[in-house]
Amino acid sequence: MLIPALIIIVSLAILVWSADKFVYGAAGLARNLGISPLIIGLTIVAFGSSAPEMLVAASASLNGNPDTAVGNALGSNITNIAMVLGITALVRPLSVSSGTLKREFPLLIIITLAASAMFLDLNLSRVDGIILVAGILGFTGYMLKISMAQSGQGDPLIEESEAEIPDDLPTPKAVIWLIAGLALLLVSSELLVQNAVELAHHFGVSDLVIGLTIIAIGTSLPELAASVAGALRNEGDLALGNVIGSNIFNLLAVLAMPALISPGAVDAFALHRDIPVMLGLTLLLFLFCYGLRGKRILARWEGGVLAAAFIGYQILLFNNLG
Repeated sequence: MLIPALIIIVSLAILVWSADKFVYGAAGLARNLGISPLIIGLTIVAFGSSAPEMLVAASASLNGNPDTAVGNALGSNITNIAMVLGITALVRPLSVSSGTLKREFPLLIIITLAASAMFLDLNLSRVDGIILVAGILGFTGYMLKISMAQSGQGDPLIEESEAEIPDDLPTPKAVIWLIAGLALLLVSSELLVQNAVELAHHFGVSDLVIGLTIIAIGTSLPELAASVAGALRNEGDLALGNVIGSNIFNLLAVLAMPALISPGAVDAFALHRDIPVMLGLTLLLFLFCYGLRGKRILARWEGGVLAAAFIGYQILLFNNLG
């Protein structure tokens, strides 16, 4: 099992790297074609940041492992809140000031509740997938509308997102990075899924759990790096915005993959164990950031609570392999 484990590590590294280059090339090309940085940031960059999860979910569904895709979506949300924001807040407390962020947070709670309700019948149908796709299109359109209305008003989240778009990338190089990044994304996601499933079956771990752990943690590493970097630059809005935006895309775009490609029954543990954890952490984060005291900060001790919850959840998973 050493070879599959090594392939998983290498595939995750390539997946993360190629996703960054894919977004780099796509954003650079779009800017050269005259598309507004605001639109690029809210579409190409936003979708590109969830590209690893989306392609892994699509690959797992195509290979007959939809529970791995479901685990990746749910597990990434749990990991983003508990591990990513937990570690980030321990590094530096995060302040919340972005108007865009304050509108996204309630949307995250609503979308989390709606997506969770789809699991009540222990089945993901193509109708569910269509609803999720409609949701991501509606969310993107809504964010574009309110962001364009507030353009130039100094929203820190919008400014920080636009700053990440390259403005000096020649078109030929942008096309090369776009194609190379996409090709490597496809290959690395396929290798990751195949070897993760093989490793999971060897140790008697379910497809759901492998998605919740190895794959979810691996595909959340870019969010961890971006959030910690944002916190160190005193850009708390960017750190929180990365996680909230990623979680919304995971529930809508990533979860749509198994629903559309391989609809059918889902592992009951997803409903009875993992969704309550995801819901609980989402609500806990909301209370931490917008508590009764009216504060707008995620403190270090709260980050410690989130990180401890992540460790406890991992222990729960491997003490009760689903």
